Parts: sequence; structure tokens; C-alpha cells
Amino acid sequence: MKRGIYIVANDKVLEQTIAFLKSLRHYDAETPVILIPFDANYQRVLEVTEPFGVTLFEDLDFVDDLCLKLHNIFGKGFFNTPNKQRKQACWFGPFDEFLYIDVDIIVFEKIIENLSYLEDYDFLCCDYQYTNGTKNVFTSKVLEDGVFTEDDLQDVFNSGWWASKKGLFSLEDLYETFAECAEHPDYFDFSQKTTDQPIFNYLVLKRIQRRFNLVRRPGKAPGSWARSPHFQREGDRLIDTKTGQPLQYLHWAGVRIEPGCPYWDIWEHYRYLGEETPERTAIAPPTPSISRQWLDRLKQFLKGLQP
Repeated sequence: MKRGIYIVANDKVLEQTIAFLKSLRHYDAETPVILIPFDANYQRVLEVTEPFGVTLFEDLDFVDDLCLKLHNIFGKGFFNTPNKQRKQACWFGPFDEFLYIDVDIIVFEKIIENLSYLEDYDFLCCDYQYTNGTKNVFTSKVLEDGVFTEDDLQDVFNSGWWASKKGLFSLEDLYETFAECAEHPDYFDFSQKTTDQPIFNYLVLKRIQRRFNLVRRPGKAPGSWARSPHFQREGDRLIDTKTGQPLQYLHWAGVRIEPGCPYWDIWEHYRYLGEETPERTAIAPPTPSISRQWLDRLKQFLKGLQP
């Protein structure tokens, strides 16, 4: 049984990717991570992530063909870019069981251990998206047309953190489901430009029956959204004051990560873990080249994490 983590990134999100990987390796030095490039601009992020043990998704032609097929199915104007669907390649990658994580996330535990729930389920999420109803996912048409039931809609989720298994459906099943979506754009709430999440929820709710949201476990679970105001810092992690539990991860979904944003101090802590924090920090566009000295310091930092 091969387990691992997938991420999607390019050079534009280099800083977020570094912060995420530093947090990941702080708690887990071993779990393999595979990068699925968001687009053709990924050479710098690939170079920076290699010291963290990140490898490139082997069949990039497959990923490109997937996006081209999506473009042909949905046509122009359905959503802002089909590249946001590149995470669909996770279903067909080398991991038998896997966790997908957006790079605007910081983790506070050995996050791969949550895959133990896959002994009883085929799909996992871990968020309170469902408490907001179907906002940024579906319109009322899915109920009116009998596509989903009220119980089904209790399983809507945020598509930035999810886990599943390889081989649950075929590539043909995937394309067939996308075609269903393309025929009914009125089923989806794209009002806030959340484009991949509605399609992804439709796919999971249609194709996977054994689903489990970890926040429904006994004793519930902490929140994870960076706009939640009730998290308090305790050392290098955050505590959810509503549940009294330490966060498993923090997700800046819909939040620009920059000085002054919610929980900037915790993001900054992990971004510069093992480095001297600059006096003024901000996420800037990538510079033309990577300092070899910086990469050497990074390797030393990672070496210090080894048992």
C-alpha cells in the first residue's frame, strides 16, 4: 500500500509552498510528496521543493491531456481556468491512498495519519463548509431537480484538503461526470469565482458513497479556516477555543497571505522556520533566480529534522 501527498503549485505560489512544506516536514520527515504543476511555470518551485523530498508527477502529458479534455467538455466561459481541475490527476497517480492539500495551508501534525480513516471510508474531508449550506458549491436547482437530497448536501466540503483512494472510478467515469456538469451550469454557485470546488463536490457526491468528514467524529474536530476569529496561538500551533482542541491545519482559503492578514504571525513562523526572519516580510513575485546559498541553508534545515 503506497501512501502519499499531492500538491498543485507553480512559481507564483513559491512562498506559500515553502511555508507549507516547512510545516509538513516539521512534523513528518518521511511521507512522499508529489507536485502536480498548475501550469508550465513551475521550474523554480520544483527546484525549491526538491530538498523537501518532493518529486514531479511523472506523466505530465496525462495532466495536460486532462485539462485539454476539460476545456473541450466545458468550453470557454464555464469557469475562469480549467487548470484548477489539475488536482483531478490525483485519482490516477501512483499513490494507492492519498491526501491532497492546497499550498495556502499550514499543518500542525503528522497529517498523513488521518488516512487511517480510509479503512472504513473511500473519501475524507475535514472542514465545516457544510455549516454554510451550499454557498460557493451549489444552487437550489440541485434540490429542485432531485440531483441531490438534503442529506447529500450535508457532505459538501472544501476542496483544499481531501483524501481518497486510487481506482474508485475510471477516466471515462470522470469525463462523463464532467459532461453532466457542463450540461447544467445552473446547478453551481460560481458567484464568488470558486470554480473547482462546485465541480469537485458534484463528482464526489455523485460517484463516492462512503464519505466521511472528520469534524463529525466523536468529540468533533477543530476548525481550519483562517477567517475564523476564535483561534489562539500556543507556541507553534493554534488552539480552537470553541472545541479546546489544537488545529490540525490552517487554510487561508480566499485570504491573501500578507502582513496584516489573519494569523500572519503563524504563517511567518513556519515560512522562516530555520531562517532569520526579515525585518519586513511579504509575499513578492518570484525573483529571476534562486540563491544557491539559500538552498544550502534549506538543506541544512531539513537535515536537522532527520531523527
